[in-house]
Order: sequence, then C-alpha cells, then structure tokens
Amino acid sequence: MSGKHINIALFIPHEGCPHQCSFCNQKSISGALKKPRAADVSAAVETAMRTLRTRDCAGAQLAFFGGSFTAIDRAYMRELLDAAQPYLERGQIAGIRVSTRPDAVETDVLSLLKQSGVTAIELGAQSMDDRVLLQNGRGHTAREVESAARRIREMGFELGLQMMTGLPGDTPAGAENTLCQLLSLEPDTMRIYPTIVLEGTLLAKQYLSGTYLPQLLEEAVSLCASLLLRCEEAGVPVIRLGLHAGGDVEKGYIAGPWHPAFRELCEGEIYYQNALYALRECLPEGSKAALRVAPHCVSQMAGQHRRNLKRLKEQGFDCRIAADAGCKKYEVKAGRQI
Repeated sequence: MSGKHINIALFIPHEGCPHQCSFCNQKSISGALKKPRAADVSAAVETAMRTLRTRDCAGAQLAFFGGSFTAIDRAYMRELLDAAQPYLERGQIAGIRVSTRPDAVETDVLSLLKQSGVTAIELGAQSMDDRVLLQNGRGHTAREVESAARRIREMGFELGLQMMTGLPGDTPAGAENTLCQLLSLEPDTMRIYPTIVLEGTLLAKQYLSGTYLPQLLEEAVSLCASLLLRCEEAGVPVIRLGLHAGGDVEKGYIAGPWHPAFRELCEGEIYYQNALYALRECLPEGSKAALRVAPHCVSQMAGQHRRNLKRLKEQGFDCRIAADAGCKKYEVKAGRQI
C-alpha cells in the first residue's frame, strides 16, 4: 500500500448487531440512511478509481464499517463480497476490510471471509473491563475480545482493534489499562474514540438526566495523546483518533469531546509536553528558546492557532520553531535562540 492508509468505505448502519450499546447511533456516525447493495459496492470502487491516483486506489481496501459484518444475514454478506470480487481479481483494490463484534467471529464465518478476499478484520472491543462493558450494553466480555483476536490472527487476517475513552463507568486509568491489554494482543492497527453523546441514544438520556458526565475536550485530548504515544512506542499505527468529521455527527451531537481535528489536537499535546520537558531540562524560565522538530511536524509543534507557543510563553519560554531533519516524530530538541 502507499504510505497512507486508504479505505473505500461503505457503511452498514447497525446491520447484524443484536445489541444497542449506550453510545451507539450509527446513522449519526456514518450518515448512512440505508444499507448498501451490490450496485453500491461497484459504484464506490468505480468512484474511487476516478478520484484517487491509480497507485493509491490499487493499494486501497474496500471497507465495510458501521455494522457487525460477520453477523449479518449470510446471503446479504455474500452479495456484498461477491460484488467486490472483480476488483480484487483485477488488482484494482488490495483487499477487503470489515468491522465486527468480538462475539461474532466463529471459524466458519472467518473461513468464508478468507475465501472471499477479506484481508483485515477490526474488532470493536471498546473496553477490557467487564464491568464497563456490561454497564454500556456491549453484550460481550473482555475474554471474548481476547479469543476473537487470537482466532483472527491465527487465520492470517490483519487485526484491528477499537477502543473508547470516557464511557460510563470508565476512568482514565481504566482506559490506559484497556490499551495495555489490547496492545498485548498484537494488533496491526488501532482506533481510539472518545465517547460522544449523540441524540437517540441511551447515553443522551443519561446525560440529559444528569447521570452521565462526558469528558471535557481538554481531558479527552490529554488522555488520548497519552494513548496515541503508547501506540506509537509499541509500533502500532492509530489509523483513526476521534470520530470522523462528516456524516450526521454534527447534527446529532449533544455533548462530549468531539472536534473535527481531534487527532491534530492530540499530536499537538504530545509536542507541547515534550517541548516543555526539554525546555525545563536545559533553560531557565524567561529564556528565548529555539525548538527543533522534524520538518513535517512544525505545525503540530506550533499547535492549532499557535496554541502551543502561547502556552509555552505562559510557562516562561519565548520560543521559535525550526525544522531539523535529524529529529524523529514527536522528538523536540531545545536550545537558546541564536
């Protein structure tokens, strides 16, 4: 694949899922009003082939998100998978990616997916605390996440894991523990979602009644920045951080730490913390400082609307940023301005 992870995404809102989780409103998350059919699969790939560069399209995965793909009606599943076969055979897509539940990946369905060109399976784990899972109506246990992940890897699929922060009953320490357990399952990719209160959900009722208090944006950014950095250190790419902008998220949003550039905020927080540490290690407060970062990371160091530079000035450091090809991602070198 190209350096960038590319999906040609089709959303199957709530299809196949036997549960209604506290936070879930797939219509708002995806914007999908109806389930896709074979013609929609063809249309999505054909559109991608026209709009993406040939190299990128050939490296992209057709992705079925939103529902529990392995739990949908088998005839419907075959319809969608069969529609993708001509593009797989001609090498116009690199594979198929599906998302599902940890309690819906038995060996027979995995065999069918393997035969049909599915290359990656993402599990919505959300938490590895059984108490949190039960409180939020997930309908599966942490042990089922572990066993499902093991079966997926044993059958040669790419394993993706998804987790959430700020769920009712969870804590920042609980989220850190969830990530630790998920990383021990050796995923190929991660997705991290702060909990958002959307209309039409049980969480919305709890929020409006005062029984649920969502994370503040600053709290979610601080926690997710820490989780992102741990994934980076473990060599596991985080391919999504925060709900994507689009769909009906803005329309259905009630409360919680949603931001259209949530990942950028988290990356900026990592740079801020690393810069502050580096500055305090080598310079007294009141210094005019030079910060050096990798060339493609200058904007993250500055932060949105130069927020990080303003925060550092409040801490007593008047900083300028310079690109340094010798710096790694998230590395910050500090010194006096010359």
